[in-house]
Amino acid sequence: MTTTRERLIEAGLRLLLEHGYNDLGIQALLKETGVPKGSFYHHFRSKEEFALQVIDRYMEEVHLGLDASLGDPTLTPLNRARRFFELSREKYRQDGYMGCMLGGLGQELSGVNETFAARIETCFGEVTSRIASCLEEARRQGELPRDSEPLELANLLLNCWEGAALRSRLLRDPAPLDRMLDFTFSAATRAS
Repeated sequence: MTTTRERLIEAGLRLLLEHGYNDLGIQALLKETGVPKGSFYHHFRSKEEFALQVIDRYMEEVHLGLDASLGDPTLTPLNRARRFFELSREKYRQDGYMGCMLGGLGQELSGVNETFAARIETCFGEVTSRIASCLEEARRQGELPRDSEPLELANLLLNCWEGAALRSRLLRDPAPLDRMLDFTFSAATRAS
C-alpha cells in the first residue's frame, strides 16, 4: 500500500516537471492526491523540503537508468553510455517531451536559491561521474582516442543533452535529442 508521503512525492514528480517550483501550488498537490494540508506538513516542513525530496526520488530513477544502461554487459562501453541517454529520451517521450526535471528546476531556481543550485549540481555531478567511468573504460578499450578526457567528455555530453532537452521541450519533438546524440557520439570517436 502506498503511503501518504509516497503519494505526495509521486505526484510531485509530475507536477514539478510540468509546472516548475514557483508554479507548484501546495493546494493543487493536495487536491490531486486527496491529502489534507496537515498531513503534508506532517511529512514535510516546507515546500522546499518537499521539492528536495522529490529531486531525491527523481535521482533514484536516474540511477536505475544508469544501472540498466551502464551495467549492460551486452553493449560496448561507448554504447552503454549512449544507451543511458536513449533511455532518458524514451522517458521524456512518455512525459510528453517535458525534458529533465533537474534541468528545468536548475534554470528556474539556480540563480535565486543556493540550496537548489547546490543539490542539482550534486545530482549532475553524480551522473557525469558514472558516465565518465564508462567512458574511461571505452578509452582503455580503444573506442575513444587515447588522449580523450572521460570526465570532460561526460560533462560535455550532459551539458549538450540538457540544452537539447530544453529545445525538445520547446518543440515537443525528440529531434534535438537525436541530433545531439548522433553528432556528439560521432565526434567523440574521431581521432584527435
